[in-house]
Amino acid sequence: MLEILNRVKYKGKVYFNSLYLLLFPNLKKEIVNNFHKLYYDSNILGGTWKNTKFLGVPAQKCPLDLFIYQEILFEIKPDLIIEAGTASGGGAYFLASICELMNHGEIVTIDITNTAVSPKHKRIKYIIGSSTSEKVFRQIEELVKGKKKVLIILDSDHSKKHVLRELELYNRLVTKDSYLIVEDSNVNGHPVYSDHGPGPMEALQEFLQTHNEFEIDKSREKHYLTFNPNGYLKRKI
Repeated sequence: MLEILNRVKYKGKVYFNSLYLLLFPNLKKEIVNNFHKLYYDSNILGGTWKNTKFLGVPAQKCPLDLFIYQEILFEIKPDLIIEAGTASGGGAYFLASICELMNHGEIVTIDITNTAVSPKHKRIKYIIGSSTSEKVFRQIEELVKGKKKVLIILDSDHSKKHVLRELELYNRLVTKDSYLIVEDSNVNGHPVYSDHGPGPMEALQEFLQTHNEFEIDKSREKHYLTFNPNGYLKRKI
């Protein structure tokens, strides 16, 4: 049984130790991508990420990314977290709960609709409107004033045009050594939902061509499965 579990077949050859994956990066990538697709597409058969909840509140996230978020929050201890895209509020509720445990930090979350299930928490402020509207951005700029550490999470409209506009607006609010996180860069074939059309990944690629003050922090993808490939941008300067 142990031999079967350790068996790896690649291009007609069988290897008997998972350490061989270190020697064959393409094989490792293939395995990770196949599991990513299985996990992502399994919503059709009962749900994975669309059926994920935090303390009873829907949170359409990959749990491995949420674990990375709590590591980042503990390391940086941001004064303010800005989340574009509230949905049901599970993501904001998770972030607020981590801030509560640390006794530090607040969350401002933005969405075009006011969902009835959005949870109440003393560390969460809800703003209704488009994350790219002038009115909403002015509100955010006011809330950022006086904050020494600011972290941004982009998870609203996933079209390339919208994400690129968010990146151009919100990058200036991110403080040094903090993060600008672009969610769902896995769509449009990276490696899932190939019919999506240009989205967060394509916006990231264009943004980084002219913004070398940010770098991709691949260490935040250490759990292999992430919905945010190349999406953990750390501000260097």
